[in-house]
Amino acid sequence: MRFLHLADLHLGKRLNDIDLLADQEDVLKQALELRTDYDVVMICGDVYDRSAPSAEAMALFDRFITALVEADKLVFIIAGNHDSNQRLAYFSKLLKNNKVFISDIFKGTLQSYTVNDEYGIVNVHMLPFVRIHEIKKYYPDEIINSYEDAIRVVLKNSPINKNERNILLAHQFISGCEQSDSEESSIGTLDNVSSSLFDDFDYVALGHIHKPQRIKRDSLRYAGSIYKYSFSESNQHKSFCLVDFVKKDVINILLKDIIFKHDVVSYEGYFDDLIRKDFSLDYIRIILHDEEVYPDYYYRLLHNFPNMLKYAVVNSKTRLDIDVRLEEGFESKSTIDLFKDFYRLQNNDVEASEQQLQLLEKILKKMEVDE
Repeated sequence: MRFLHLADLHLGKRLNDIDLLADQEDVLKQALELRTDYDVVMICGDVYDRSAPSAEAMALFDRFITALVEADKLVFIIAGNHDSNQRLAYFSKLLKNNKVFISDIFKGTLQSYTVNDEYGIVNVHMLPFVRIHEIKKYYPDEIINSYEDAIRVVLKNSPINKNERNILLAHQFISGCEQSDSEESSIGTLDNVSSSLFDDFDYVALGHIHKPQRIKRDSLRYAGSIYKYSFSESNQHKSFCLVDFVKKDVINILLKDIIFKHDVVSYEGYFDDLIRKDFSLDYIRIILHDEEVYPDYYYRLLHNFPNMLKYAVVNSKTRLDIDVRLEEGFESKSTIDLFKDFYRLQNNDVEASEQQLQLLEKILKKMEVDE
């Protein structure tokens, strides 16, 4: 069996108020272009960014799944913490007729399916994102004091045939994984579980963590998100995870780069160096270290980087980090607004007082009269 391990699509997500749907569609088209390299697609949660996704996000996912069905691919999908399991599972019985298997509402055990390939049986087990209280109601007599206890009970009550090949789709935090700013987690490590819980599975296809990575072994792996959803991910290497599952002890993994129309990039340094960089339509965060920062720096950089989304100044006297509103260019701002920007830059993000603004207005009016 050759399969494509995907996770954390987050369709409909915005980055600093920028709609990423076109960028996400371009990535999914790249996944479809690889269709001769896999027979099965496994999507491990967070299909959407919200439990009530937009019509546009749902239409994009519909086009993607339809294209996979038309290419005669087998598809397995589980819900993540951002998804509504009820909405995702709607029409799931009908979709099974087209070889699209979506996790049902959690009922206490893994949902399992059997697939046959040239080497024999492969059991595909599905564990959508589930909370402790949802598990406890099925096991009132079990001692469940932690998230790890809860998942252990589910697995104990979902026996697998260890003599056959077994794949698990899960949307979980595994202890020791590296996180980014764009993931949602509980305080501390309340929802972390040990990797050893999954020792009986030959391959564990994980979602939830946006950085692609292996945990303890190559076959226990986060595919990572399909796009960079925060500036903390700017240095991450996103890729498609292709898995060739031959025998229980023969699993080959190939990573193919995802190419972005607009990369998510952080530039840090001095204005004179950054302004010399090539014009770019990437989504950019700028961090300046100049001691003297002039108001036109912001606008000159914006001309060079039209999709600059964050602008920060960090030096010995100033620490400023603002979101850039792309619709507000230099030309559209009033003199008062420009003064406010300048004042914030020079005073550690402190706003000008009402008295100062009133004084400025008087000066400006006098200048108009004198002219």
